[in-house]
Amino acid sequence: MSNTAKSLVIATAVAAAVSGAATTATAQAKEKCYGVSLAGENDCAAGPGTTCAGTSTVDYQGNAWTLVDAGTCADIELPQTADGSDRKGSLEPLDRDLPA
Repeated sequence: MSNTAKSLVIATAVAAAVSGAATTATAQAKEKCYGVSLAGENDCAAGPGTTCAGTSTVDYQGNAWTLVDAGTCADIELPQTADGSDRKGSLEPLDRDLPA
């Protein structure tokens, strides 16, 4: 194998390793945040009777999650509930704003 071919193989291996590390870092920088997505805009887990992404039927549905930057879930500004209490995102499913 020529030196050029060896250099190409090494460069390809390094590029693959770096791109894999970037993908892993990006995935680690996100977390599931329940109760923050608008109807039909969730990433997954929209409760019984639904399949996955885009299947929430209520704004801020408590059992539907969206991926957000790690550490930001509880800080997302949301409108108050109908009874005037504050809405917050959660790292666990919520029992509020569920479809009828």
